[in-house]
Amino acid sequence: MSKTVFELVDQLPKDNMTVKALRALDFVVPGEWNNLVGFENTIRTVTGETDEDLIQQIGDRAIYLYNDKSEGYQRALWLYQTIDSASGALGTAAMANKVSQNVPFLGFLGKLTPKPEKAQTIDLSLKLVVELLAFCQINGIPGDSIGDFAGALGDYGGESLMRMAALVCFDGLIPLGPDFIIATQSWIQRLSPQDLQDNVAFKSIGGMIPGGSPAGQLGFIGESFNSVSGWMSSFVSDRGLTPQNVLGHLQNFVEISADKVDYVGAFLDITTNYYEHTGVQTLARRLIERAVAEI
Repeated sequence: MSKTVFELVDQLPKDNMTVKALRALDFVVPGEWNNLVGFENTIRTVTGETDEDLIQQIGDRAIYLYNDKSEGYQRALWLYQTIDSASGALGTAAMANKVSQNVPFLGFLGKLTPKPEKAQTIDLSLKLVVELLAFCQINGIPGDSIGDFAGALGDYGGESLMRMAALVCFDGLIPLGPDFIIATQSWIQRLSPQDLQDNVAFKSIGGMIPGGSPAGQLGFIGESFNSVSGWMSSFVSDRGLTPQNVLGHLQNFVEISADKVDYVGAFLDITTNYYEHTGVQTLARRLIERAVAEI
């Protein structure tokens, strides 16, 4: 990794399109997400500690754990970063740089193309697999521990729960509609190993996915998605989520006209990196909690 863990946390944006989009989802998981920025600030917030020497010890231990290659923290970060990069591969970084405090995105639509449904469902399922793999890396358990991950979702909170909320809303409901779970399951059943190999995101992270071959990996992806389909379905129904109410909250800071909603998913792919942003926050929290327990 080119950056230290404290640099990653210190350099998290306090306010950009990713942060705005996630704040728009506060109605989904009220009060769960606080945009924690700054390594020392995160230590203080997570632990409630005020003693400077102890804060330094916790930070030093967290850095040591992150740097230990036998641990999975750096691999988890790589997964979060890589899946975000692949999701935005259709776009231009320049567009993201031009988006400022409250800029309507309609002028950018000539450069955008909504993803075909097949590509979108593959990317959704791969993002879910990345969450599973990163969970396993952070917790030091085998990467094929589908049951452990599915069971742990009920205990998700904070930035981890916000990441799943964004996955459901930004990669499920908005681009694929209210039946995104059924649509994704249907597409996975019809996919061939070649479909998987042709996908940009799979080309990036395929080496980390269990299964031994594209056919086996396709089976793993389908099993992973099916294992959390009940959780996602309950998440949507319990909160009364629809594409319309998610878009409505996004409209608080991004101008979206009724005839342009098909482009919102592509716009979010290009201008946000919510997996990496909240992933760094999850890593920092887990490292700090473990450091406290070990010093």
